[in-house]
Amino acid sequence: MAVDRHCELSIIMPCLNENETIETCVKKASQFLSNHQVDGEVIVADNGSTDGSREIASRAGARVVDVQSRGYGSALMGGILAAKGDFIIIGDADDSYDFMDLMPFLEKLRQGFDLVMGNRFKGGIHPGAMPFLHQYLGNPLLSFIGRLFFRSRVGDFHCGLRGFRRDAILRLDLQTTGMEFASEMVVKASLYGLKVFEVPTILYPDGRNRAPHLNTLSDGWRHLRFLLLYSPRWLFLYPGIIAVVVGVAAYIWILPGPRIVGAISLDINTLLYAALLIMIGVQAILFAILTKTFGIREGFLPPDPQLDRLIKFASLETGALTGLLLIAGGGLSSIVALYNWESRSFGPLNPSISIRLVIPGVILIAIGFQIILSSFFLGILSMQHK
Repeated sequence: MAVDRHCELSIIMPCLNENETIETCVKKASQFLSNHQVDGEVIVADNGSTDGSREIASRAGARVVDVQSRGYGSALMGGILAAKGDFIIIGDADDSYDFMDLMPFLEKLRQGFDLVMGNRFKGGIHPGAMPFLHQYLGNPLLSFIGRLFFRSRVGDFHCGLRGFRRDAILRLDLQTTGMEFASEMVVKASLYGLKVFEVPTILYPDGRNRAPHLNTLSDGWRHLRFLLLYSPRWLFLYPGIIAVVVGVAAYIWILPGPRIVGAISLDINTLLYAALLIMIGVQAILFAILTKTFGIREGFLPPDPQLDRLIKFASLETGALTGLLLIAGGGLSSIVALYNWESRSFGPLNPSISIRLVIPGVILIAIGFQIILSSFFLGILSMQHK
């Protein structure tokens, strides 16, 4: 949506049936603009309210933007697209944040930061403002995972009060429509190297008599799922490498013969599970490459020079040839096992011995096919398209 932008700051509030608090929030935001002589506007991005919130917001002085697509992210993006300000500050319309105390955000935006996050854990959380599980488990854990996965310094990934440069956030091409929008903004800001700063923010108990829209378990899982899907390294690559290393080590250790550990005897059953671990690990590593390639192609993830070099080296032909060589090696191992059986006139075999000849062939053949199929899939993902 093309918009005539002619002010410095747009304050945006997503709204879905907030008739108890929307007037207070709009008036506080308007008072902030007036007190500090900021050229700005207040936008209420209404997401289908049926309780009169739209009319209340409009009477209080806000510009109401109707957003048909449901979801927290959809409402915010509708407001962002309609905003006329170079800078945007977003905050929940439940009166849990003080819209008269936005100067720390605006000052940092004026200094050149692209994203200014509020941090409720540094600013203070008033009693009753945040559920116990959210305050001491959910938010700290998800924020820690976000910092670990994406090398971010943001201490409060899900703070609802944050400011940003409109053009910088639009360049991120944010996709999510629900509560994950908050995480996606921080994740992509980290991945694309935006300048990020945090300011202490106080969280107050919201002014509503009804329950919040948040659902602890489902929304927490959606945020965690999003963080995992945006990090193929942690979802696939690192677990895959660990599985391969552990599987190969256990396999080599047990392959010559049974191993005794205390009163436990480890033999062919453990060998089978070690082989399975190797195959699962290889598949996970291949999935990491495929997922990262797809994410970059679709614009979810930024380009990765290391992956580009890997794809140039490990072309479809190289992958297919590698897979065929592994399958040939597996076939050779299977032939050795067959000769061993033939030497016993195709009669009963000692499983502890025969399985040690069969498993290497199975592993090599399975991994060979995994690599061939993944190489063709990678070739499809890497095809040039309009």
